[in-house]
Order: sequence, then C-alpha cells, then structure tokens
Amino acid sequence: MHRIKTTTLGVLLLSAIILIPACRQPEKKAPVRNTVKKPKVEEQPLAVPDFNADSAFYYVEKQLSFGFRIPGTRAHAQTARWIEARLRSYGAHVKVQKGRGRMYTDKVIELHNIIASLNPESHKRILLMAHWDSRRFADHDPDPKKRKDPVPGANDGASGVAVLMEMIRTIQSQPLQHIGIDVVLVDAEDQGTPDNMGIVHGPNSAESWGLGAQYWSRNPHRSPGLFRYGILLDMVGASGATFPREQYSLEYARQVVEKVWNLASKLGFGNYFIMEKTAGGITDDHYFVNTIVHIPMIDIIHYDVLKNSFYPYWHTTADDLKQIDKSTLNATGRTLLELLYREDIAL
Repeated sequence: MHRIKTTTLGVLLLSAIILIPACRQPEKKAPVRNTVKKPKVEEQPLAVPDFNADSAFYYVEKQLSFGFRIPGTRAHAQTARWIEARLRSYGAHVKVQKGRGRMYTDKVIELHNIIASLNPESHKRILLMAHWDSRRFADHDPDPKKRKDPVPGANDGASGVAVLMEMIRTIQSQPLQHIGIDVVLVDAEDQGTPDNMGIVHGPNSAESWGLGAQYWSRNPHRSPGLFRYGILLDMVGASGATFPREQYSLEYARQVVEKVWNLASKLGFGNYFIMEKTAGGITDDHYFVNTIVHIPMIDIIHYDVLKNSFYPYWHTTADDLKQIDKSTLNATGRTLLELLYREDIAL
C-alpha cells in the first residue's frame, strides 16, 4: 500500500416528504378476533462457527517458512503452490490468474493471483481480498544499512492471507447456504516505488503499487455485477492493531464500513475497529477495485491516526512472526465470519 493521500468528497442529500390526505371510511363493525394466543416464537441465535486463531497463526508461520515471497523467486513459487493446495483441500474451487504488471523500474513482471471460490454457482457474492507477496526492500527500516534487505511480511501480507484461509477452512465445516464467496489473493501488491533510497518518484508512482489488484480489476474472473461488495484485509494481525475508518472506503462504500465497524463493536472488538477516520485515502488494493471495476470495497488496515502512520514495523526487517498476535487475528476473523453468516441468513 502507498502513503496516504488527502481527498475530499462532497455529499448531497436529497429528501422529499409526500403528504397523503386521510380518507374517512364508512364505519364497519369490528371483526370478531381470534382469542387464542399463538405461542411466542423465540428468535434462534445465529450459529457462527468459531474462528481458530491458532490455525491462522500457523498459516502466517508457514508462509514465512518458505522465505521472502518476492515475485519471480523460488520462495514465491513454493508459497503459491502451498496456498493453492491448502485451499483446494478445504473444498474451495481454486484457479490461478496469471498476468503481467509494470514495476516502477519499467520492468514487466509476471504475477499470479490466487482465486478461491465457495458456492461458485451463487449470483449473490462477496469479494474478499488480501495480498500474498512480500516487499523486496525494507525501505522504512530505522537502520539505513538494512533498507535494501527484503521484508519478511508477517503482518504486511501474510496475516490477511492467513485470516482468509482460516475462514475458508471454517466455512467448510458449516457451509453458507445462499451467498457465494470469492477470495482473491493478489500478487505484486507491495513492489511499489521505494522511499528513502534516492529513487525519484514519477508522476504515476502510485500505480506501481497493487499490480495484482489492478490486473484483476481489469480482468475479473466473473461478472462484477454479482458482487454486493468487497473487503480488503491488510496488516490485520499485529499486537495492539487499530483499524480506523479509511477515507476511500468511506467515499466508495460507506454503508459497508458502517456495517462492519458496528458489528465489530457489538462483538466486543471496538478497541480494534475504532471509529476515528484516516486523514485521507490510502492507495491500497481496494482503491483500484473501486475505481477500475467499480465494486464497492473497503479496507481493513492497521493505521495509527494519532501518529498518521502505518503499523510500526511496516516495510522494515522487523515485520516478522514476533509481531503477530492471535487476539488480533481472532478479532478480524471472528468479525468477518459473523458478517458472512448474517448476510447468508438475510437472503
């Protein structure tokens, strides 16, 4: 994801009041009412399977075990094969979307978006997304000597993938009946123009980020009109994480933001899903989904609104397994599972 960019949105609200005159009806005798009381039907609690944070943590650990997930490397290919195999073993319909993207160096690279679908025949769908690559430069490391080293990407990438994988595994045991889910794990999200390395940013430097999301948005694997909305997970596993309401998310999908954040609060996760707003929009994968394919999509992302900065170990060599907190993984996964099962019974 790229640095924050301030935007403004003008919202015009129109309201109309229609007055309907009351018509006096002829008097009629009141009908005889049935005095037999119907038994009160108690609302059944929503049955949502538990999210297993231990399992999600294992998925983070496993991704890191292959090495740095930089496009074009052996570790990148090994990680892809493992993710694909696991998702298929959980009953998902899996396909790999191969494409190309142009880096900030003008080099064209191959990318692999991993797509896992549940209930593929359903015409009412929700899009879930995270990126699975890791950054090749730790350009925000506090030690200048380490800024050309790769980033492990435990929180920035692997955490979102882990939460979505565990959700698919969990849903397998209690299938959704009506809605379909498409999990798109996009590649080459985090290979954008480096900071702090003497590289001049070009006029289109923002487009050097989210290459996999840009490719998918221009080549969606199914009709965009089938998606009710989308949710992006980015850096959702670190200790003490806060997920403010991101500006582009509010601009393009305000109702989805309100639905997710209000639900998280009801579940007791309001300390993670905070009501504060970011000062501007974040150029992340959801930005391209919103602006290219026009699916309303929100971003759940770790951001410190007081310091106006990302997760403390963002784009550093310290973004490793030590930063991952099972409680944060649980808050994210539990909220999204609850959301999906609520959506399912609402149809």
